[in-house]
Amino acid sequence: MSLPPPVAMQLRIAGLTKWFGDTLALDALTLDVPAGSCYGLVGPNGSGKSTTLRSVIGLVRPDAGTIQVCGHDISTELKAARSKIGVVLDPLQLFERLTAREFLASMGELRQLDPQLVAERSAQLFDTLQLTDDANRQIAGYSHGMRKKTALAAAVLHRPRLLLLDEPFEAVDPISARTMRSMLDRFRAGGGTVVLSSHVMDLVERLCDFVAVIHQGRVVASGHTAALRNGRGLEQALIDVVGASEVDHEALTWLG
Repeated sequence: MSLPPPVAMQLRIAGLTKWFGDTLALDALTLDVPAGSCYGLVGPNGSGKSTTLRSVIGLVRPDAGTIQVCGHDISTELKAARSKIGVVLDPLQLFERLTAREFLASMGELRQLDPQLVAERSAQLFDTLQLTDDANRQIAGYSHGMRKKTALAAAVLHRPRLLLLDEPFEAVDPISARTMRSMLDRFRAGGGTVVLSSHVMDLVERLCDFVAVIHQGRVVASGHTAALRNGRGLEQALIDVVGASEVDHEALTWLG
């Protein structure tokens, strides 16, 4: 009997280690992200989620370990790897004095895309994300939710194969969040892979096929979302894995 073909990995991280002075931010972190999946990274504040994403795109240089994006080792092929990546970081990296239309045009130029193609894709993205009426306003006047949508539009403009999202739905209204989720579904239907970091467990449960729990710079649990939950809510599963401090009910009695 023939064996099933091996699952292709869009992102492979092995032994990733990063020190900031005396603080160990990443402790031999290892993670494999299957192509076409939506992979959630969850964990307490300061666990290493954002540092992991920033290492993948080369903004943080690890002290040890390897990262491969679509088969490209970022230590030797960073430019090729970045060409496959779209990213929305937290805090957002936007040019405040530009309009959204100018911002996407600039991103298209940096990606060496044809200007006409950029204009066509930008118009479609603005329409889908309900930004058309504001596309010629400076980003400085946008709400936080509008900035998130602009950042997402810029991230998918060049049709990347791997999309990295750090708290993508924070401060986004429910209608816009639904639109953004539909965009991500369309992106994955076309063969794209999504890795997102979020503290919103309900969102991760609904969107992600796989989840990795990161704690103190290590992946302490990972797998299919349903298996990791094991009949519990994802929030409870996270607490069961990393633990939680007991609440001192004698403290702050003056609040009552």
